[in-house]
Formats: sequence, C-alpha cells, structure tokens
Amino acid sequence: MIEFKEVYERNHMRIGNTTNNKFFLELNEINEKIQDNFLKKILHETRNVNCDVMLGDSTTKEVQTFDIKNVENFLEKFQSKLLKWNSQGVVYSSDEDLRRIFTKSEIKINNYILSLHISLQYHVLLYYKPVQKVIDLQKELAKLIDSQGNSESKYEDESERLIIEKLNELGFKDMPKQKLFELFYNDEELAEKIKKMINDSQPEVIDIQTKKNDLFRKLDNLLIETFHTTAVRIDEQKLVNGEEGCLCNLDLEYVDKGAKQGLIDVSLINEDDKFLIKENIKKILDVILNENS
Repeated sequence: MIEFKEVYERNHMRIGNTTNNKFFLELNEINEKIQDNFLKKILHETRNVNCDVMLGDSTTKEVQTFDIKNVENFLEKFQSKLLKWNSQGVVYSSDEDLRRIFTKSEIKINNYILSLHISLQYHVLLYYKPVQKVIDLQKELAKLIDSQGNSESKYEDESERLIIEKLNELGFKDMPKQKLFELFYNDEELAEKIKKMINDSQPEVIDIQTKKNDLFRKLDNLLIETFHTTAVRIDEQKLVNGEEGCLCNLDLEYVDKGAKQGLIDVSLINEDDKFLIKENIKKILDVILNENS
C-alpha cells in the first residue's frame, strides 16, 4: 500500500472535453463509448455478494461486499492487452478506510503522448469473522482487564516515582518536574535504563500487558475487510475529495524538446499522427468491448 495525496496539473488536452474541432469530436465519440463500456465493466466487477460477519459486541449480521480481486484481475488483463503501452502496473493506495485501485499507462506517438488513467475509489469496513474463537478471545480479554484492576495506575505512579528518583541521583535534584521529564524523554539511553528498572519492579503488570497485547493481536488476525463503492463515473476533483466511484481519463500531450505541452495546435497534427492517435484510442475501446463480451 502507498499513501496518496495527489495534485493534478492541467497541462494536457483531456479527451472528452467540449470542442468544435472535427478531429477531437471524433476522438470524443470513441471516448464516450469507452466511458459507457468501462462503467458497465466496473458495475460487473463490483457486483455485491452477501457476507456473514460479527460485530464487536459478538452479534452477527449479513452485509454486502464485493471482491476487489475481480477489479485487480480486470485491470491486469486490460493492461496486458495494450501491448505497446508503458504501464506502472496495478497499484493500491490507502488513506485510513478510503482505498483506491488504479493504473496509469501511456504510449508515445511520434511527438505526442497519449495517456490513460483508470481508477476505482472505495471504502473498507472491518468486521470480525463469525467464529466462536472471537467470542472466546473477547471473554478472555475481559477477564484479564477485570483482574488487572487499578494496577495500571499504580504502574504509572511507580514509573513517575522512579524517573524522578533516578534523575535526582544523577544530580538533577532541584529541577522542576516538567524539566525532569523533558530530560528523560530526550535521553534515549537513560529512558531505556529507567524503563527496565520500572518493568523489573512490577513484573506482574508487564505480564498482564503482554497477555493483553497478545489477545488484541489474535483478535486483529480474525478481522475481515468488506468493500463498498458506488459504480458511477467521477472526475479527478471528486477522486481527490474522497468520493466513491470510477474514473477513466484519456489525455493527449505534445512533446516539445523533451517537455510536455498541454496546448495542442490541431492544425499541426499531421494525418499520420491523427491516424495513430485515433487507432490507439480505438484499441482501448476494443479491449473493453472484448472484456464485456
């Protein structure tokens, strides 16, 4: 997974934008078919299935989810059929419960670059598996917490006492308590030494905490992810804003002396380049149509 915070630069000609140019109108017509069939494919791949889950209070319920692996397989297969395109592959990104699966690819056509961005944004909800083991672990954890009583507060008091005592021994006797703690947290070697003293002085508390951590870890291993999205087309702004949906963008850029230019003078595109640009966009449509057949 990668964390994502994207900023989009409008340095391209977006296929599908309003235009009066005959060539771009032809591209827009093909693009509209791509958009319609892409949405149909996403609708199919994110079809809901019922799934039994358990809540934190041990009650069970039925929820709807889809298999994100279906979307991944579609994108991988789709990319594999665009033979001459350069692609970064299928990528997942996450921001807490918001997830995105996407792929970006491009093809160089003489002095032009045609790029494709396909993305699905969805949410993840966590539940427990509906198994007895979850209930058993929760009961064991509750007993452990009850038996611990106020030992945690005693542990904190003892920790504070030992920190001050040790720092006083080192000659920081008249220093205000706040300054003592700042000194403690800024000295890693000293902090580790005092932490060991604290742990050694209260082994029963450390033992309980270790058991609690182990139970939490076992419960975490029994969590399952369910997925939810809305199969609608969204634009890049809605994608950045965290809205659910899918996106399929085609952009055309002109390369001048190694630099990409978004301002394209259509009159300068020769007929051979027009033909290749159009054929590559038609190839995208053909691949999606084959996937939907």
